[in-house]
Amino acid sequence: MIKTFVKKNFESLAYYYSYSGYRIVVIVAFSIFVGLLDGFGLAMFLPLLQMISDSNAVEPDSLGRLSFLLEFLNGIGLSLNLVTILGFMIILFFLKGLMQYANGVYRMVTLQKFIKQVRFQNIKGLNNLAYKYFVTSDVGRIQNTLTGEVDRVAVSFANYFYAIQFGVMVIVYMGFAFTMDPQFAILVTVGGVLTNFLYKNLYKKTKGASIKLTGENNIFQSLVIQNVNNFKYLKATGSLRKYEQKLKESVLRIEKSNVKIGVLDSILIAAREPLLITVVVIVIYIQTELLGSLLGQILASLFFFYRALNFLMQMQARWNKFLGVSGSLENMQTFMKELKVNVERKSSKVLTTSVDHLTLTDVSFFYGESIVLKNISLNIKKNETVAFVGESGSGKTTLVNIIAGLLPVDKGEYFINDIRSDDLNTATFQKRIGYITQDPVIFNDTLFNNVTFWADSSENKERFWESIKKAAIFDFVNALPKREQTILGNNGVNLSGGQKQRLSIARELFKEVEILFLDEATSALDSETEKQIQKNIDALKGDYTIVIVAHRISTIKNADRIVVMNSGKIEQIGAFSELVQSSKYFKRLVELQEV
Repeated sequence: MIKTFVKKNFESLAYYYSYSGYRIVVIVAFSIFVGLLDGFGLAMFLPLLQMISDSNAVEPDSLGRLSFLLEFLNGIGLSLNLVTILGFMIILFFLKGLMQYANGVYRMVTLQKFIKQVRFQNIKGLNNLAYKYFVTSDVGRIQNTLTGEVDRVAVSFANYFYAIQFGVMVIVYMGFAFTMDPQFAILVTVGGVLTNFLYKNLYKKTKGASIKLTGENNIFQSLVIQNVNNFKYLKATGSLRKYEQKLKESVLRIEKSNVKIGVLDSILIAAREPLLITVVVIVIYIQTELLGSLLGQILASLFFFYRALNFLMQMQARWNKFLGVSGSLENMQTFMKELKVNVERKSSKVLTTSVDHLTLTDVSFFYGESIVLKNISLNIKKNETVAFVGESGSGKTTLVNIIAGLLPVDKGEYFINDIRSDDLNTATFQKRIGYITQDPVIFNDTLFNNVTFWADSSENKERFWESIKKAAIFDFVNALPKREQTILGNNGVNLSGGQKQRLSIARELFKEVEILFLDEATSALDSETEKQIQKNIDALKGDYTIVIVAHRISTIKNADRIVVMNSGKIEQIGAFSELVQSSKYFKRLVELQEV
C-alpha cells in the first residue's frame, strides 16, 4: 500500500530510491540532525538576552519547552553563566558543522553511486535490447540519454534532495518557532503558502522548458552522429556548410531553452531576499503593533522565523532547479522502461556442442504489418558454404539476421542443431559466430586490441599472429613502425578498405568461430582488392560454415549452394552451374556482371 502510494504520488522519489535505497533515509536523517543542532544553538541566544537585564539571572524556564537544554547543563554541574552559555553554543555549532560535513560527503558518495548504477543499468539495458527494436530506434536519443542526460539526471538528484533537506529544515525551525510562540508557526505557514502561489507558475514554465530542452538535445545528438558518419560524403560534395546550418539551428534552439530556464531561475533567486525581508517586516509589525508584543521578547523567535523563511526560499529555488532538469529525468525513466519492455528474451538452454546444422521450417517474419519473409524452409550443414542473392528488398539480410539469432521468428520454427531457437540462450550460439559486413567494424584503439578484443596474454599474442597470417595481412602489420601496437584512428581512418576487411577477418578467426557471416563483405572494394579478399575467404571453405550475402556474383562462384530470393521467398536453390541453366533471374545477373 505504501509502495503504491509513493510510486503514484512521488514518482521521482521512488525512482531515486530504487537505486539508492536506505541511503536516502540517511540523507534525510542528517538534515534533521543538522536542523536540530542549529536550532538548539540559536536557542541559546534567549538566556543571553535575559543576561542583558540581569547578568546573574539565568533560569532554565527562560527557554520554555526547550528548558531541557539548560537543565542538562545544570545536571552535569555547570553554572548557568555567560561563559557556560557561550561555550555550549560553540559546542552545538561545532557539532552542527561536523554533521554538515558528514552529510555533504555522504550525499556526494550517494550521488556518485546513483550515477554509477544508472550508467550500469543503461549499458546493461542497451546491450540486452532486442535487435528488432534497436534497428527502429532513434540513435540520437539513445546517445543523448546514455551521455548528456545522465549528467542532467544527476543534477536532478542533487537538487531534489537539497529541496528535501531544506524542507526538513523549514519543518524543524517551524517546530522551534511553535515551541517559542505558536503565532510564529502560523505566520511561517501563511508566508510559505503565499510564496508558493507566487512560484507555482514559474515551476510550470520551468518544467515545460526542461522537457523541450531534452527533445532538442536528442535531435542535436542525432545530427552530430550523422555529421560524423557522413563526413566524407558531405566534404566531397561541398555539403558541409549546408549541414552545418542545420546543426547551428539546433544549437540555437537548445540555447533558447537554456536561456528560458536560466531566466526563470534568476527570477526565483532575485525575488527570494525581497520576499523574505517583506515577510519578516510584516511579522514584526503584526507582533508589535497588532498583538502588543515587546520587540525584545520576539527577537529570539525571529531567529527561528527568519531561518525557516530563508530555508523555505532555498527549498523553492532548489525545487525550480530540479524542475529545470526534470525533462531529462522523465526521458530517462521512459527510456529505461522501454529497455526493460524490449529486452531480448533469453532462454535457459545452453548450446554445448558444435553447430552441426541450422534448419528453418516455414519461417515468416514481419516488421509491423509488413511481411518481409514468407514460409522460408532451408537447411545449412556444418562447414557448408551457402550464398544468398536477390534484388534489394528481397529479404536476404533479414533472413541472415534470423540465422545469426539477431531477429526472432514470427512464424514457423528455426532449429540450431535440434534445439528450437526460442528455447536456446542465443548468446551461447552467437559466441560461435564471426560477422563481417560491408562496413568493417574498427575501434579507435591498437591493431592488436582490434583483433583480440583486449585479450592481452602471451598465448593470445601467438594466436594473434596466426590469425593475421590466415587473413593475409601479416606483411602489412609487420611493416608498420609500431606493428601490432599501431593506433588505427577513428573508424580505421589510417587503413584502406581492403586492410579493414582483412583485419575484420583476422578478428573473427582469432575468436575461433564455427560460422562466418559475410554480409556484402566485398561490395565496397575495388576489383583487385576484392579478388584478394575472396581468395582469403575461399581458403577458409570447408573449415567453417560460411553464410554469404552478395550482390557480386563473382564472390559466390565457389559456394556449395546459392539461394535465389525474390519478394521474401526462396525462388530457387542450387550450385552456380545449375542456376545458370535453371534460373532466368540468376542467368541475367551473371550476364549483366559478365561473370
